[in-house]
Amino acid sequence: MGRFHRHPDGTTHEYDDDHDDGHHGDHRGYAVTGTSRVAVLEDIFSENDRVADENRKCFADAGVRTVNLMSSPGAGKTSLLTRTLGELAGTMRIGILEGDIATSIDADRLEGFGAAVALVNTSAGFGGECHLDAVMVRSGLARLPLAELDLLVIENVGNLVCPAEFNVGEHAKAMVYAVTEGEEKPLKYPVMFRAVDAVVVNKIDLLPHLDFDLDLFLANLHAVNPTARVIQASARTGAGVGEWCEWLTGQAAAL
Repeated sequence: MGRFHRHPDGTTHEYDDDHDDGHHGDHRGYAVTGTSRVAVLEDIFSENDRVADENRKCFADAGVRTVNLMSSPGAGKTSLLTRTLGELAGTMRIGILEGDIATSIDADRLEGFGAAVALVNTSAGFGGECHLDAVMVRSGLARLPLAELDLLVIENVGNLVCPAEFNVGEHAKAMVYAVTEGEEKPLKYPVMFRAVDAVVVNKIDLLPHLDFDLDLFLANLHAVNPTARVIQASARTGAGVGEWCEWLTGQAAAL
């Protein structure tokens, strides 16, 4: 974002033109446009956070808890959710707000499992954004029976960067990470890994076939986010899905 940086707690700051600490990078290329860029981004986040507060009030009025579920593309969010809906069928009332740039493929996969499903395509009037923001979530809420739900899961657009920066009014953030993505991802994408309350390490059934160091990944994750709940799972085999469902049930019960 150039000379503008937003922390997970919502605070922001601008870097000096000669700022290069080896951590955030050299932002001197924004010396001319930096001030205007910061002002625009601050306005964007300010409006987003205002709508996020409205969403949060809407959830509170309806008595529903909300989890923002994020990941990179192909990590297995939708597969995990189909397992989740089967596991929790009859135990709680669940809604899914499905976010995708285009198509209803994932939303269609989630139909028929007893959950209320609403789709938000970011290409339809939102410019094809690589994340859901509070306004987009707000647009989908009218198509969900919030007052009849115990838990709403927002399946965010697949992306390891932008979704973590936008507060949408959720009560908790979680992410699905696939072991095929490499051990270094918490270090390369710290904003996402730092922002979440839980990490589902998915596709563990593939570990015997991969040159992947699970202990190194967990060490990297702990270095970035020492408090995140870690759940090892396989959406394909069902391993660990029960533990994930227990975590979700705990979120719903926290109302």
